[in-house]
Amino acid sequence: MRTSPPERLLVVGAGMAAARFCDELMRRARDRYEVTMVGAEPCAPYNRVLLSAALAGEVGDADLALDDAGWRSDVRLLTGAPVAAIDLGRRIARLADGRTLDFDRVVLATGSSAIRLPIEGASLPGVAVFRDLADLAALREAARGRRRVAVIGGGLLGIEAATALAKRGATATLVHRTDRLMERQLDPRSASFLKRAIERKIKLRLGAETVAIAGDSHVEGLVFADGERLAADFIVIAIGVRANVEVARAAGVAVNRGVVVDDGLTASLPFVHAIGECAETAGEVCGLVEPAYQHALVLARRLAGERDARYAPAPPATHLKVSGVPVFSAGEFGAVDAELIAYEDRALGVSKRLMLRDDRLVGAALVGEADDAPWYRGLIRNAVNVSAFRDDLVFGPAFCRPHAAAGEREAA
Repeated sequence: MRTSPPERLLVVGAGMAAARFCDELMRRARDRYEVTMVGAEPCAPYNRVLLSAALAGEVGDADLALDDAGWRSDVRLLTGAPVAAIDLGRRIARLADGRTLDFDRVVLATGSSAIRLPIEGASLPGVAVFRDLADLAALREAARGRRRVAVIGGGLLGIEAATALAKRGATATLVHRTDRLMERQLDPRSASFLKRAIERKIKLRLGAETVAIAGDSHVEGLVFADGERLAADFIVIAIGVRANVEVARAAGVAVNRGVVVDDGLTASLPFVHAIGECAETAGEVCGLVEPAYQHALVLARRLAGERDARYAPAPPATHLKVSGVPVFSAGEFGAVDAELIAYEDRALGVSKRLMLRDDRLVGAALVGEADDAPWYRGLIRNAVNVSAFRDDLVFGPAFCRPHAAAGEREAA
């Protein structure tokens, strides 16, 4: 029977990682902690991943609610309450509205913020980012007015924003500085298949570096490095995110690109932790939901007493639908010492490219059809020897039986 008072645990941030952490912790150690979660947005945690689908009208706002809400009856939630400063010596957090919160242990889950281009005109009315519910409202209004919209950034978020805006009625052009889409996740050939699918829905300007946003009192368009211009009434900047570490840095916590934590998600002080997009583990900052959820699970297990719980980064992988096109990528691409196995069907828009080294799969890129992505990812993660079925590897597990059985067990 527990006789000591519960430990006061403060969760700074109310995003998806914070919500998952609270859910996992309450499942394991409900009576050990008195948890307060504080978030800067004026709403409960929601599914940020579905914002593009909400913009496209594919899901309603009610669908943004998180399923893992079992923690809410046990956690004190303060919304619209950004943390302005943390005094780690006194273990007090000061909110922007002047309130203070005492804590014994703190979990930083402050997420990240959209990067804005440091160029002329970036502060004009009509220039937006796409990061949260407030941004969703602005983009909906732009689409509703059937305005000419330019989206800067050819990564996942930029593609989704541009196609969603087009679906809602805007005339959308996607502008990207390199010559291919999603260059961090896809090799050139795979990216060309994605491009063919995307350009049926929106206009593309690849290899176009934006140097200024034209306009005096309002947005008039983009100016490119070669002097060309693109007329636009509304601009969306989607060039990436940066970890929110200002509060941690000011408090004296070790910070690099993110809050530096060990494999137990503990920062430079034993009562300070970080999870999600603001955390840096093994020199890497995650930008996807899956590793953020793994952070949440590992930290919850550790705070529940499982001292051997460790976060082990998996090979970087992307598995999603980009504007309705299935896309998967994992592992290495372009290594000179790796062998390429490729399958393409241009009529169906399907591309599969597998990289092997020493009879082991080290990289995979799938566009247009990605049902076998979990199997390929398991083969990469577990370094499965595929020599017995390498000739059929590109066709997936259904064509590799019975030789793939051991690999499937390892990849599960």
